Amino acid sequence: MTVLLTNDDGILSPGLKALEEAFAQDHEVWVVAPDGERSGFSNSITLSEPIRCTRVGERSYAISGTPADCVILATLGAIPVMPDLVVSGINIGANLGSDIVYSGTCAGARQAAYKKIPGIAVSLNSFHAPFHFEPVCSFLTGHVQELMDLWDEGHFININVPNLTSYRGVEITTPAMRLYQDRLLPFEPPRGGTYYFVDGRPEPAELEPGTDWYAVEQGHLSVSPIMLNPVNHEVERHYRTSGLVRGS
Repeated sequence: MTVLLTNDDGILSPGLKALEEAFAQDHEVWVVAPDGERSGFSNSITLSEPIRCTRVGERSYAISGTPADCVILATLGAIPVMPDLVVSGINIGANLGSDIVYSGTCAGARQAAYKKIPGIAVSLNSFHAPFHFEPVCSFLTGHVQELMDLWDEGHFININVPNLTSYRGVEITTPAMRLYQDRLLPFEPPRGGTYYFVDGRPEPAELEPGTDWYAVEQGHLSVSPIMLNPVNHEVERHYRTSGLVRGS
């Protein structure tokens, strides 16, 4: 099987290297990843300027674009094969709940699904070494065919894991509501003007069983199918019975 790997942490990320080593044992692996960190770029694509693509290995390319760009370039001919599977990660830091809206890691998997290719995003719930990539790599390579069989064109798969050497189990989850206490950190440069850094930590919240955040906090591997089409018929019915329609 041909596996395309990408991420949003950049071509030199240890999580990407761990995936490459794991899948290369039994599969043909290609890597197309950003040439630097692209965290928080969501599903943005590059339209106003060319994308530089640099070969950095026999089957490895670093590009100047976003994670979504990586998948688009790879599937449009930047590599000489069409992948059977796209795996995005392993991200340093979880992508739980509302994170999936902003995550470049999730965007790589989402873009694969848009291209009608199974897409899996993988994230580790830690920013501090040592990073325990081995258990999730073993899960992925051991269950790759099962995951591909479960996938359909309406969704991508979002996997989050605790930074542990083993997990309590596997849970099928839904995204939690994960919001942040954002703050601005201003910086005044010598030549005038103001620069701002945005910082934030997750808001304290009661974790709901069945959600991805709860599962990871309890030591489980979380598997969340994420729909591409955000349809909510209940909300639609609420709007249809409102004064917006009756008063038109």
